[in-house]
Parts: sequence; structure tokens; C-alpha cells
Amino acid sequence: MAMERSVKRYNTGGFVDEMRSVAMKLHSKDQSKEGEKETQGKPWPKWEPTIDGYLNFLVDSKLVYDTLDKIIHKADFPEYAEFRNTGLERAGNLAKDLKWFKEQGHVIPEPLSPGLDYSLYVEHLSKNDPQAFICHFYNTYFAHTAGGRMIGKKVAAKILNGKELEFYKWDGDLSQLLQNVREKLNRVAENWTRDEKNHCLQETEKSFKFNGEILHLILA
Repeated sequence: MAMERSVKRYNTGGFVDEMRSVAMKLHSKDQSKEGEKETQGKPWPKWEPTIDGYLNFLVDSKLVYDTLDKIIHKADFPEYAEFRNTGLERAGNLAKDLKWFKEQGHVIPEPLSPGLDYSLYVEHLSKNDPQAFICHFYNTYFAHTAGGRMIGKKVAAKILNGKELEFYKWDGDLSQLLQNVREKLNRVAENWTRDEKNHCLQETEKSFKFNGEILHLILA
């Protein structure tokens, strides 16, 4: 019932607006000026990242993005093909960053359970539950363009002498790339029933949980 109430409240202009509004309810106020949750634990500005932790985060993130790319390319459901070559893809950029760290003398770790678990989960969803999978696709890519960039900038200032990684760079106008994907998401969702849309929105909390566990690797 709570989800249904939130759906009615935020159903203002395309399904992406609904997804974004539900996501904002799960953001803390230090993560986004529109966040609605109180900050728990240390707020982002007080984080003390480490190189080893950041490498774990980048490796696990790359595994997830590789998995998303593979799912979209394979397209077990036809609508997935809509999201090929959007310009938001991150795996190639992460590969360049990890190569740079290796050239600096750092050992690149193997993926840890947060990335492994999330990759397995989204792969399972992609075969059986397209609405839930699209929720994870949306939140993973769009969160990185917003809060993810903010966190990357703060981490770079603290441990990388301000170096901007390729992970935080896009070819072309990012705002236009995002708008193109919003339009594709809205078109796909037009074919869903209200129950299917609600089911997609209900997956948001799990998306935040998995992505949050990967993010916290930065502090390891």
C-alpha cells in the first residue's frame, strides 16, 4: 500500500519520473539536496577513502557494468535492445582506469562478494523479471551520473591529487545522453501494466542496497 501511495503521488510525467521520485525517498540528505532520508553513519564529506578500498570499488563496479553490457547485448527480452550503445556504458572506461592504476604500481584485486553477488542477482533478474531488471539498470547508471560523480570528485581530491578518472567522463553531452535514455525507458514502460510498473518501483530498495554495499568498499 505504501508503494501504491507513492506511485499516485509521483505519477506526474512519464514512468522515469516515478522511478526518480521513489529513488529520492531512499537518498539521504547529504547525498542529494532532494534526498528524504536522514543521514546514517558518517556523511559523505567525512569519509576517509583508501587506495585499496577504491580499487575494490572500481573492480566490483566494472564487474557489474560488464554484466549489464552482456545482458543488454544478449537481450533475452526484446526491450533490452533499446539500451544498446546509449553512451552511458562504463565498463570500457573502468578498464582504462584500472590499467592506469596498474601502471602506477598498484595490484588490481579480484572482485569481492558485493560485486559478485550483485552481478549474479541482476543476471538472474534479466532472464526472469524484465521490470525488476530495468529498475536496476536505471538506478545503477543514473545514480553514477549524479551522486557517483560527486563521490568520485571527493575521493580524487583526497587520495588521487584531484585526478579525474575515465569512470567519470562521457563522450558527448551527458545531459542529452541521459534524456535519450529517459525517453527509451518511458517508451518501454508504456507497454507495462500498472502492476508491472509497481513491481519495477518496488525493486528500488534492493538496487540501493546492492549498490551501497559496493560503494562502501571505498572505505575498506
